Amino acid sequence: MMDFAMTDEQRLIIEQVRRFVREEVAPLEDKLDPDESRLGPDDYARLVSKVKDMGLHGLGVPPEYGGPDIDTVTMTLIAIEISQHRAGLYSPCYGSFGGAGLAHLYEASEDLKKRYLYPTLNGEKHGFFGLTEPSGGSDPARAIQTRAVKDGDDWVINGAKIFISGADKAEYGIVFARTDVGKGRNGITCFIVDTDTPGFHVRRVVHTLRSAYYATELQFENMRVPSANVLGEVNKGFAIANDRLSRQRIPYAASCIGIAIKAQEMCIEYAKLRETFGAPLATRQAVQWMVVDNEIDIRTARWATLDAACKADRGEPFRTEAAMAKLLSTEGASRVVDRAIQIHGGYGVTKDLPLERWYREMRIRRIGEGPSEVQRLVMARNLFGASL
Repeated sequence: MMDFAMTDEQRLIIEQVRRFVREEVAPLEDKLDPDESRLGPDDYARLVSKVKDMGLHGLGVPPEYGGPDIDTVTMTLIAIEISQHRAGLYSPCYGSFGGAGLAHLYEASEDLKKRYLYPTLNGEKHGFFGLTEPSGGSDPARAIQTRAVKDGDDWVINGAKIFISGADKAEYGIVFARTDVGKGRNGITCFIVDTDTPGFHVRRVVHTLRSAYYATELQFENMRVPSANVLGEVNKGFAIANDRLSRQRIPYAASCIGIAIKAQEMCIEYAKLRETFGAPLATRQAVQWMVVDNEIDIRTARWATLDAACKADRGEPFRTEAAMAKLLSTEGASRVVDRAIQIHGGYGVTKDLPLERWYREMRIRRIGEGPSEVQRLVMARNLFGASL
């Protein structure tokens, strides 16, 4: 049986991070608009300074590139903590912990690292990840219709992407295009594209039910990209996308768990204080069962997510476990937040509390990084075999 007891070092880190979130981050939100996603420059700089003092800035950045030397399990535990505030699903601690950037750049050539990775780590450049297409993104191996055709030393790209975060403010992006129509997932190549390249267009901003978030739709019209900007090998790009999606599902799941934990805390506190018909809500069996169901959802998702993190740390295959973690956490946390609103009654749907924002954002989480149906497909393929 897997033992998820924290080590003394992990416990110290988590206690430190928890204090930071509750004493430094959460109080700032009292004076912000309920849908705000960014802090003013002074508050942001102060938080970043404190995170650096803790030695935790640049989570996910390998230590050889200046990041903290932290394993996946510990990063998962941290991700659960730093999401426990109003904007925690959209921007945990308002980005003060930094991040890994576009992780596949660590495997790029030294020339590409100099042009894209190092400026990204220094905050001089920002990139986007361009995979999903208007034709449908649940099965990218089949859905990718963007084409790249070799022309001399360049590749000419034509096509479109949608639901791409940050492309309108980025200097470059990682774009996946089909380079061999007859090879399915073995005919996709990954390109690094500068956004000032002729033929690159941000067609429109796509607004969603998450007030703080928007995506973009992109169009590529005879966009020429030099062969030196191929990331990895020609026709091997799907492996890059697949690896990225699997790894990202672990922190994605962890942040949902953090929100569920915070919502559960709110439920218990409110149920003890709120009286109906002369007795606290906490004495009502209907409320008790909702709180118990919350706890079941939280613990189940936490177990699955830490299991995936443990396998990643051991170098074992974890794609199925990451899919299960993503599925359990997004669906479970959605139920927890929904029950929390029900327990809080009218207050639950007001912007006085963060629940209504979490409710909207959790709905998106059941689609982002692959919808629940795709996670089930990933697990089914593992159970029945890759022939499905």
